[in-house]
Amino acid sequence: MAVTTQSTAKTTTVSATRPKGTPYQLDPDQTLKASRALLQHVQAETKRIQEASSKTSLLAAETSDPDDDVAGDGEAPIWLTLTTKQHIVDQTRLKPSKISVPHSLNTSPDLRICLITTDPQRAVKNVVADPAFPAPLKSRITRVIGFSKLKSRYKTFEQRRQLLAEHDIFLADDRIITRLPAVMGKVFYKGTAKRPIPISIAKPQKGKKETSQKSTKTEGSAPPTSPAALAKEIEKAIDAVPVSLRPGTLVAVRVGLVSFQPEQLADNIAAVVQNVIDKHVVKGWRNVRGIHIKGQSSVAVPIWLADELWTETDDIAVNNADNDGVDDDQGQKRKRNPESTKGPQVGSRKKTKVGEGKDDKAAVERGLVEARKSKLAAQKARIFGEEV
Repeated sequence: MAVTTQSTAKTTTVSATRPKGTPYQLDPDQTLKASRALLQHVQAETKRIQEASSKTSLLAAETSDPDDDVAGDGEAPIWLTLTTKQHIVDQTRLKPSKISVPHSLNTSPDLRICLITTDPQRAVKNVVADPAFPAPLKSRITRVIGFSKLKSRYKTFEQRRQLLAEHDIFLADDRIITRLPAVMGKVFYKGTAKRPIPISIAKPQKGKKETSQKSTKTEGSAPPTSPAALAKEIEKAIDAVPVSLRPGTLVAVRVGLVSFQPEQLADNIAAVVQNVIDKHVVKGWRNVRGIHIKGQSSVAVPIWLADELWTETDDIAVNNADNDGVDDDQGQKRKRNPESTKGPQVGSRKKTKVGEGKDDKAAVERGLVEARKSKLAAQKARIFGEEV
């Protein structure tokens, strides 16, 4: 449904992009409309809670989880959830990554950064301490720690929790990013707010093909990159949003803050959706079932819904009364009694010749497919036709 929006002085990327006649893309107008409605709802709910609350709970503040954002906090995140039709199980697609967005979620000048490197860590410390490394960024890097020291020094739950509280962002060498969950534990990976973001620290080796598996002794043999290149990589990671996936059909990514303008949120949504689908979703848009945005405790607002719940026509299972058998509880094939006197199969079945009835079966399948499409289209029109 086309939505007329008021023109603003600032031209945004989303509003300038128009659909190209295919359903497999975001509608900029719908994205902007949903962003505006969600931010208005979250801000109104925040104001209502603040007015209703006469005093704060000190106990709640002390025992709150780092991922639980307090109502009224302008830094509370806005989430994008993308559901797929088929599971994402490819290990290469499940590797943590980052997405560059037009509007950064980390704008504080007092950001505390912890840099996790391969062994030996001294080589990276020397690069950070180099005079060519930008001073403003150097002041925000409060700790550089190697993988072996991280593993030996932070063994207990309290030690890891203290490390988590001392820093705002954790950046890790992409060569060890997949080994960190076993070392850092659920303190870091229970939520998604402070999971380590992968960065490239090693200097590119020309003419050498990197292997997928490297031992701990040789993974840090490559020298670190130059101070300027490392600083650029860190700044790029700070301005990006992390993507952490696991086997399943749901992907959740932070795309904005409550303090964002609707146009800013829409810009980030467009960048994140395109990157996630291209890089992490097998079969691309055809495997996407729905895309929603939501606040920390709000309902999910749809911005895109698929007309079909399958990726290929062959995935459709049609009940056929002429099946020769059904699977029992043990997975064995057993034949039905053609002349049973109980159940829906009462009486004898009419036997057909080989090849007879195939056209009727195909017609039934096409009818079911068209009926399903019509039903989903009606549901989609009803959802998007209502005022969000």
